[in-house]
Amino acid sequence: MRIIADSSCDLYSLDFPDFRTVPLTVYTDEKSFTDDTSLNIKEMLDYLAAYKGRSYTSCPSADAWMSAFEGASEIFVSTVTSALSGSYNSAVLAAQMYREEHPEVKISVIDSLSTGAEEALLLYKLAELAGSGLPFEAVDEKIRAYLKRSRLFFSFFSLHNLSQNGRVSKAAAAALCMLNISVIGTASPEGKISVTGKARGERKSMHRLLSEIKNAGYSGGRAVITHVESEDAAALLKEEVLKEYPGADLRILPARGLCSYYMERGGVVISCEI
Repeated sequence: MRIIADSSCDLYSLDFPDFRTVPLTVYTDEKSFTDDTSLNIKEMLDYLAAYKGRSYTSCPSADAWMSAFEGASEIFVSTVTSALSGSYNSAVLAAQMYREEHPEVKISVIDSLSTGAEEALLLYKLAELAGSGLPFEAVDEKIRAYLKRSRLFFSFFSLHNLSQNGRVSKAAAAALCMLNISVIGTASPEGKISVTGKARGERKSMHRLLSEIKNAGYSGGRAVITHVESEDAAALLKEEVLKEYPGADLRILPARGLCSYYMERGGVVISCEI
């Protein structure tokens, strides 16, 4: 069994024998940044901070997905939400084309309806299920049920890249013109971004995220925090969560290139089981 995700999952590796990722790409009119293991994320962010032109992202091609399928007989694919990217549709097309040539291969393409930390949460559970000895169909049924049991919340100090790519409104982005103000938001059940409030400063932003997961019904299960050059904020959030839920299974991950582009510096995301 093979597990494949696009690079929005923020994972380079997984505790599973056959895991791989397919990169998305960040573009400007001058350069491109492929979100693979060779990407220097700091250099990308430095370049984009100084760059005055437009920037945008591109999903993997069907050919890129098909290359990742080669050699496997049972395949699970997880993608960034289809509400914000064409990655899911590209993977579905690739699966259809691949099955025509290899009708014996089983492929399940899952729209995570999210990205980053929540997609990582999904993949951790998928690896657990896939490694349990369950048949393909049972794993598929259980992981799709698990999709309904997680939430994602974020604190971003800039919405510039999300706004210029049409992921949030320009009005929401303009609300961050004040120094040290973050927006607090969530991923909706439909996989879209929803801004729910604001907070001033890192500590208040992390306390607000803790309140958000508590109000969503978190009770101390698995959770994932991702961040963009915000190690201290992520550590503070983890500390606050563990004060409330000492037995929580909580991991911190630095964001990969695609999520670093959209979260921008200072961004922190937490996803949790509910």
